[in-house]
Amino acid sequence: MKIATTILLLSGIAFIGAGAWLYTPDLPRTALEATYATPPSVFLPILGLRLHVRDTGPRDAPALILLHGFGSSLLTWEAWAASLSGKYRVIRLDLPGFGLTGADPTGDYSDARAMHVLAALMDNLHIPRATIIGNSLGGKLAWQFAAAYPQRVDRLVLISPDGFESPGFEYNRKPEVPYMVRLLPFVLPKFFLRMSLAPAYVNDAALTPALLARYYDMMRAPGVRRAIIARLQQVFLAPPDARLRQIQAPTLLLWGERDAMIPFSNASDYLKDIANARLAALPDLGHVPFEEDPARSLVPVLEFLSQYGTQ
Repeated sequence: MKIATTILLLSGIAFIGAGAWLYTPDLPRTALEATYATPPSVFLPILGLRLHVRDTGPRDAPALILLHGFGSSLLTWEAWAASLSGKYRVIRLDLPGFGLTGADPTGDYSDARAMHVLAALMDNLHIPRATIIGNSLGGKLAWQFAAAYPQRVDRLVLISPDGFESPGFEYNRKPEVPYMVRLLPFVLPKFFLRMSLAPAYVNDAALTPALLARYYDMMRAPGVRRAIIARLQQVFLAPPDARLRQIQAPTLLLWGERDAMIPFSNASDYLKDIANARLAALPDLGHVPFEEDPARSLVPVLEFLSQYGTQ
């Protein structure tokens, strides 16, 4: 989910939630793990984190690492993972501060910390190189990782990636997180969460009650909402052009033409700066095409993976 949009919606949540009758506590970790961390989920000790990971497919197959967006979790990839795991080794993780990984004990939610965690996870799993696939915030982490660790990235798939400035998130300045937003750890009405998620989908029916319930549960995992506030306070954007030009891996940009979170027009900025990049536009899809239409959105990814192979 686009962070600027999230802040505005969370402001409304916090304001309306001033009354104690809307108090929304965290859910017990044991109950969440019983529901959402069944096999193949594992928890790995990575740089002080208890990292929630799913690792499926043949161990000797080319590795794909999937990075979710803001406020999401590894569960967002389930449909794609089921299709990809026959031919590829598919690794999904809850990024620090989200899902069942939960809060980072260091309190550091910078992009640099996330990239160190990703590199350490690859080391733990004995994966020297992988294809990195990321959506939104995960897309920003993916392209930054490819620029910083070119020797570890075979291919890059960016799905509506974040990284360019937007209202409230200008270059070279920290955003102001409204005081009322800081009430998020105490107040989270479910109907407001639905309002914040709805713009990510073109087809309203795609945001099913079961999907909404999953997002709601993951937001109420212990420490996650406090971690989200900490992350928002630590956002610091720099112009990405120079780093994008450092990317060596073949890159696929996958973008819903009706994305209401990060506009489709941003694709041209990435195409301008990434040397070996192509665009696959998805008509009538939004910000999370792998949830909204998994089969159709996966087609250009499979073609891209097949054409380039591993390096």
